[in-house]
Amino acid sequence: MPRRLPEDPLIRALVQQARRAQLSRRGVLTGAGLGVAALTLAACAPSGSTAPTAAPDRSDEDKTLKWANWPLYIDEDESGGYPTLVAFEEETGIEVDYLVDVDDNNTYYARVRDQLQLGQDIGADTVCLTDWMVGLWIRRGFTQELDHANIPNISNLIPSLQDPDFDPGRKMSLPWQGGFAGIAWNTEKVPNGLKSVEDLWAPELKGRVGVLSEMRDTIGLIMMEQGTDISGEWGDAEFDAAMEVFSEQVESGQIRNVRGNAYVEDLQNEDTLAAIVWSGDVTGLNAEVGSEKFAFAIPEGGGTLWNDNFLVPIGSPRKKNAETLMNYYYDPAVAAEVAAWVNYITPVAGAKEAMMDIDPELADNQLIFPDEETLAKVKIFRALTGQEESKYNSAFQSVLLGS
Repeated sequence: MPRRLPEDPLIRALVQQARRAQLSRRGVLTGAGLGVAALTLAACAPSGSTAPTAAPDRSDEDKTLKWANWPLYIDEDESGGYPTLVAFEEETGIEVDYLVDVDDNNTYYARVRDQLQLGQDIGADTVCLTDWMVGLWIRRGFTQELDHANIPNISNLIPSLQDPDFDPGRKMSLPWQGGFAGIAWNTEKVPNGLKSVEDLWAPELKGRVGVLSEMRDTIGLIMMEQGTDISGEWGDAEFDAAMEVFSEQVESGQIRNVRGNAYVEDLQNEDTLAAIVWSGDVTGLNAEVGSEKFAFAIPEGGGTLWNDNFLVPIGSPRKKNAETLMNYYYDPAVAAEVAAWVNYITPVAGAKEAMMDIDPELADNQLIFPDEETLAKVKIFRALTGQEESKYNSAFQSVLLGS
């Protein structure tokens, strides 16, 4: 088990730093600018291709590791160092090269796809990607099977994430951090608050509503509002019904912006007064303004739950080193320290109790440590087939291009 890191002055300083300048790790996307080709890239695969063979593991003689992740998605100190990684290196003797390389699931995949198809080393031994993209890598044979014997702390994985449809039994992946998509509003301008996605379409909010450019979150919330279990069996009819609502609200001008991380700026400058958002950003927004100006809720119809996950690319020759890293971050004390900085959901059971030693207020935050009642309100968007991926992304993008 990794040792507990130093807490008081350092960790408390990190918490305060994070509250002053919290930013989302998710890529900055603009709907129309991304283009149909990029959005549907992940659905395209070579026909008749054979899955590559995993690289031989050289971890026992090569004590190095390259980890590709999203921006601002790990604890940092004021000098730009990573305290938990420093402690990991001291604990294990494995030298880690932490690469802030992932700005978006699609664009990262575009960079490494050719190497993956050939079974080559992509320059990363573990990468953190979102559920649906991890599912695609698994289907293509681009990931290596994890040896759970090297990850005994996997027993700390919370039950709700142990058996996703894209990776039954977590043979190929392990969650890093997660969050919700829900609704948020400016409490000063919308004093009565919002309860549902339908509330976003109120006449008084016309032209002041934002939604996410991530199809699974925006369309997923609309589908749930319409009574669809997005984690279950549904098809074109349910998706098309949600798209009809989305298209109508875009064309009518009710929806002002369809954005990635830039939606935060829209809320800050009051271009939008309400939006479909990612949960961690609301904590950061309030920290930045120094008040509870922005409120977040999981809609009455339900919200989406997403996770970014560790995986080991097929060409990595240091799989055991990556598994050792995963095991380290599944220590509850370490997981709590990361959560205190990033303000997203930790998948590690016991991290909430460990957070009590760092910041009791954060331990009570449902956006960081949701209880079973909260988790019952959210669903993971089911895995799509390649045909569905292409069709649904193209439909979503066509609305943006026509707006």
